[in-house]
Amino acid sequence: MKKKIIRLSSKVDAAVTKAANSDPDSRPLTDKQWAKVKPSLNRGRGRPIGSGTKEQVTLRIDSDTLAFYKSKGEGWQTFINLLLGEIKKESKSIKQIEKRVINGNLIAGKSKIIA
Repeated sequence: MKKKIIRLSSKVDAAVTKAANSDPDSRPLTDKQWAKVKPSLNRGRGRPIGSGTKEQVTLRIDSDTLAFYKSKGEGWQTFINLLLGEIKKESKSIKQIEKRVINGNLIAGKSKIIA
């Protein structure tokens, strides 16, 4: 459905402007004040705009591990991302991480990395 724009006559527009100017609680902004107004991005419904630096992937995780992170509440995905980022910063290469996992120094468990 196409929206119709209703244009006021000059007489009605003058009356509205006069009424707005006479109301002390509703003064129109001056040109100087309008210059300070920051435009806002009004997107409406939906997901917020992302940073553009993340990539969506599909990852299979053990159900008990996933339940643990989900139990942390809202933001659990971000938390996992932060943990992975810290592991990345700590190690010089992925080979060091693989060695630590295989030797049991990074995590406890019977998991093995398949290269």
